[in-house]
Amino acid sequence: MSESDVIETRGRFSIHFKLYITVLIMVVITEFIGIHKIPVGPGTIVLLPMLYAVIIGILITPQVLGKPIKILQKVISSKEVELAGGIVMISLLPLGVKYGTLVGPAVEKIVKAGPAFLLQELGNLGTIMIALPIALLLGLKREAVGASVSICREPTLGVIGGRYGISSAEGTGTLGTYLVGTIFGTIFFGILGGMAVLTGLHPYALAMACGIGSASMMTASSASLATAVPAMKETILAYAATSNLLTGITGLYSVVFLALPFTNWLYKKLQPRIQKGKEAV
Repeated sequence: MSESDVIETRGRFSIHFKLYITVLIMVVITEFIGIHKIPVGPGTIVLLPMLYAVIIGILITPQVLGKPIKILQKVISSKEVELAGGIVMISLLPLGVKYGTLVGPAVEKIVKAGPAFLLQELGNLGTIMIALPIALLLGLKREAVGASVSICREPTLGVIGGRYGISSAEGTGTLGTYLVGTIFGTIFFGILGGMAVLTGLHPYALAMACGIGSASMMTASSASLATAVPAMKETILAYAATSNLLTGITGLYSVVFLALPFTNWLYKKLQPRIQKGKEAV
């Protein structure tokens, strides 16, 4: 090992220790606060510990606060923030294994579910055609690919992180959509779930739509929908849970084989037209 390597790795233990202790404290605080439900008209806003963790993490990040509180600056510095970015991918590995173990046992359930459950994932390709042009109009480059490829929950973070790296432009876009979904997603879907009955669509179809691949958003939307149609509560919750399970499984493969190639192809077609005079990255 060269002298430069020794200097570069010196003090890394303290950085890891500070980061892990900080995360542990955040987990304790957020779990202590717990889950809170706020009724809003026909819908319900569900505040989950994940939301509190994101807010706390944003507030104590030096780049966000600019000049952080001195006592926090001694704990969270740019070194801890840089390390946290890399650990995100490591923390996603157990989740990837979990989804992998769900595939085998769920095959029979997927087949029995019928085309309605299986083909719902194709609807995500339609949202790409809406989200990608808007992202390009807002000035995003390759970040637009990561941000619009899907709803950007943990499986997509794993796919994009493995393909491009979590610190890449695509990874930044995916993380951005992930954080927006965590902060505003449960609130939006909690209200939308209750109001969706006004569309006239069958509650069972709406229940299937609640399973978008996010446990928090599915819980918020299906709970609101079940409150709006109490006579079908049990079936609505069952349909939403099944749909969410299948979306978590099939959605991973949809992103890999359909959504990501389609998003890249669409990006090459639209970027020169929308961002004229700007070279594609």
